[in-house]
Amino acid sequence: MIYGSLDTLTGGYLYDRKVVEYLRSRGDEVEVFSLPWRNYASHIMDNFSSRLFKSLCRAKIDVLLQDELNHPSLFHINRRLKCRNKYPITSVVHHLRCNESRQRWQNTFYRYVERSYLSTVDGFIFNSNTTRATVEALIGAGKPSVTCYPGRDGSAGSIDEDRIRARANEPGPLRILFVGSLIPRKELHTLILALARLPKEKWQMEVVGNLTTDASYSAGIRELIAAATLGDAITLHGPLSAEQLAALYARSHLIAVPSSYEGFGIVYIEGMGYGLPALASTAGAAHEIITDGVDGFLVHPGDEAGISARIGELLSDRDKLVQLSLAALERYNRHSTWSDTGRGVFDFLRNMVQRQHEK
Repeated sequence: MIYGSLDTLTGGYLYDRKVVEYLRSRGDEVEVFSLPWRNYASHIMDNFSSRLFKSLCRAKIDVLLQDELNHPSLFHINRRLKCRNKYPITSVVHHLRCNESRQRWQNTFYRYVERSYLSTVDGFIFNSNTTRATVEALIGAGKPSVTCYPGRDGSAGSIDEDRIRARANEPGPLRILFVGSLIPRKELHTLILALARLPKEKWQMEVVGNLTTDASYSAGIRELIAAATLGDAITLHGPLSAEQLAALYARSHLIAVPSSYEGFGIVYIEGMGYGLPALASTAGAAHEIITDGVDGFLVHPGDEAGISARIGELLSDRDKLVQLSLAALERYNRHSTWSDTGRGVFDFLRNMVQRQHEK
């Protein structure tokens, strides 16, 4: 169960899509229930939709797998389902909405709704141990769960050491890549302010991500770039095709997304597949991927000076860039595959169904 389309270009939807592909490749039948994207209040009203409730009651399924993103639509309807149906309800948790940076009163409300939803679920699939810890801090431990990391894509990782060394030592500016929706949580504004402290002739940044998710934020980013006279150094691409994005990964030197919180951060692994060290924040699960100073950098959220200092090191030390790039590729090659992810999800779902039958 998701909002919108499985083809949505975010890390969470990529995870869901890869899981569905794996299950279908095994011969399992997967029915996708899609709810329309609306605002939070409208999603809450889904709990009182007789049409949705009846469709879930009629569904001939062994297990219902819900993306936790759908929590406002399901926190009450799940309770009704558990009184009527025998199938277990499992939630894929990428990160909690109430962990994002916003006004305290808003997160108090979101925390109440998410806690209500999480209490209705029979089991959890977490994308990181950090996400597991945040959920257990909210509702406690004890329910069946598994951590299945997002996997690495076999199409990446084809770059070799010689190409990494040659790319790092090419003349010209350091090429930085930001990949993510333009929303405040991704901290693109912090990254731009950090780069503005450095000589703009020594770096270039390509920004790939949806410009319409938060139109006011995107407008603010454009204004920030103009005010800092960085129009020649920063390119806003919007969404790109997989082939176009792969080309940017291949020619870049650094993947930088200093989010204020990431439940995992698939983009860091993707970048490492092309030998790109990753710059991320210490908040969230990035530390489960990145070793600071070895295959990337970890900075405190919102730390403009820290980001500027770390990137500044690479402007003047291409040997260090080579060292971090080679370590990033090695870290990528150690990471689990999407098949490992799918297999872990399937084994957990099978166990959930068996548990239900034994009751």
